[in-house]
Amino acid sequence: MTFRRKLLLAMTGAVLVAGCARDGELVVDQGVGITAVRSACPAVGVPDYTGDVTQFRSAGSSTADNIDVTAAITNLRTSCNDSGARVYSEASFDVLARRTDTRGARRVELPYFATVLRGGTAVQTKRVGTVVIDFADGQERARASAKAGAFVDRAEASLPADIRERITRKRKAGDPDAALDPLADPQVRAALTRATFELLVGFQLTEQQLAYNATR
Repeated sequence: MTFRRKLLLAMTGAVLVAGCARDGELVVDQGVGITAVRSACPAVGVPDYTGDVTQFRSAGSSTADNIDVTAAITNLRTSCNDSGARVYSEASFDVLARRTDTRGARRVELPYFATVLRGGTAVQTKRVGTVVIDFADGQERARASAKAGAFVDRAEASLPADIRERITRKRKAGDPDAALDPLADPQVRAALTRATFELLVGFQLTEQQLAYNATR
C-alpha cells in the first residue's frame, strides 16, 4: 500500500500509539531472514503532506501574498510501556508556527489527528486534538507542544509461536527448505502483517489544504 493511501486512511478513519525499540518481538523485513527486533509498540511517523499546514487570509487564493499562518510538526518523540498485556504508547511533538501579520496578540488553534493502522491498511482508532499557538504582540514565530496516547493489545501485536519458529528455526545445508526465504510463505507474511501496527500523526487538513501541500 502506498503512503498516500495510508494518509487517506489516517485522515478519514483512525489514533494514538507510539513506537519504541526494545528487545522482544521479531521484525522481518523484505528479503531473507531477521533484520531486527522490536517490541509490541507500533512504529511512528507523519504521513506525507500532513506534517505542515498553511492558512490563508481569504478563501479562493493560495498565493504567497495571501498566506496568513504556516505551521509544521517537528521533534516527534515516543515512549512506550509494553510490560503488560495492554501496551500503552505515547507520542509527543512540537509545532513551529509563523504568521505574516505580527500586529497584536493572537491565538491560533490547529487540529491534528493521531491514528493507528494495523497491517498498513486497517484503521484501528482515530482521535482529533487541538494544539494552541499563542503569539505575543509583534511576535512572528511561536512554538507549542502536543501529545497523544493509546493502548494496544499485546497479543494482537505479537507473532504466534509457530510463526516465530518458522522464522528463527535453524536450517542445515541439505534441508528441503534451507534456501527458502520464510517470508515467501503466505502464512508467515499474513501473520507479520496482522501483527504490524503504526501510529500516524499529522495535521487534520481540509481537502483544499491537503491539495495545496501535495501540489506546491
